[in-house]
Amino acid sequence: MIARSGMLSATAFRYRSGVAGLRIENGAGTATLLPFQGQQIWDAHFLGRSLTMRSLFDEPQPTRDYLRTYGAFFIHCGGTSMGNPGPTDTHPLHGELPNLPYEIAALVFGSDEAGVYVELTGTGRDTLAFGHDFIARPRVRLREGATSFEVTMEVDNRAGRPMPFLYLAHVNFRPMDGGVLVDAVEDDRADIVIRKPELDPGEREEVRGYHAAVAANPSVHRTLAAGVPVEPELVLTMKARSDVDGWTHAVHRRPDGSGDCVSYRPSELPFAVRWITRGPDQDALGLVLPATAPPDGLAAAKANGQLVWIAPGKSWRTEMRFGAIDAAAARKLENRITSVRSR
Repeated sequence: MIARSGMLSATAFRYRSGVAGLRIENGAGTATLLPFQGQQIWDAHFLGRSLTMRSLFDEPQPTRDYLRTYGAFFIHCGGTSMGNPGPTDTHPLHGELPNLPYEIAALVFGSDEAGVYVELTGTGRDTLAFGHDFIARPRVRLREGATSFEVTMEVDNRAGRPMPFLYLAHVNFRPMDGGVLVDAVEDDRADIVIRKPELDPGEREEVRGYHAAVAANPSVHRTLAAGVPVEPELVLTMKARSDVDGWTHAVHRRPDGSGDCVSYRPSELPFAVRWITRGPDQDALGLVLPATAPPDGLAAAKANGQLVWIAPGKSWRTEMRFGAIDAAAARKLENRITSVRSR
């Protein structure tokens, strides 16, 4: 036990792999974070269920290789690159941030007008001679009795020249058969771009049929039908409308009326990436992965003018909220989404 305050408590432990873990309890559930490896949220349990994708990994592994330790509920992605490397790219999958080592990690207990909270923060630095030098300063805040997280990421450019930057917030929910996806995105080609999947010639007919159906009518993907494999992954890049306060929202409505949700500002993260994979080894719903660019690699972002440039000595910052919500909160949030779509 490191600290306790009211219903909030923090316990440190180490996985069998050697990765340091931090278990946060807040009276409503439990979150497991990796304070020194990417400051990931490895797992989250609220409303009597796990929010986290199903993967091949029982625990995190001590590596910076993205696919050698992929199973977290939430991962900061990006840095000087992001997404799947294109044919001319040489950068690692999703850049430097996902498993960035953090030299300093800190727990902060506090309160504001919204209530009492505990948050994990820290500083991680990535430096490449003749390349870049930046510091990441994330914050993962969990309030007493809450079932969702408040997350910020701030990146400082320590180098003497402008730094190209990309970011994607990889929130990996566990999908539910019969779930319905609700958001402020229109089902048309202006607002949804579908990445063409790499299908093997012998791919199962139902797999090929699903991707073809979504390509013909994007609304097909909004219902998570039982027994329908989504493998290879479905990747959509979408543009979401925002409400009057500048935020946009998305809900994964479960059959019992409760849901999962993601909220963020499109002015900070203009692309809403949706990622779905359903198969025997992985079952994951990236309801919305807010991003500065589509996840198509550095060369594509350069060509399309989607890089964020951070001046020497300056910072870039974003914030978001995501987690589980009960049926009443899900209905309220869906009504907000409906009002945005009807404007």
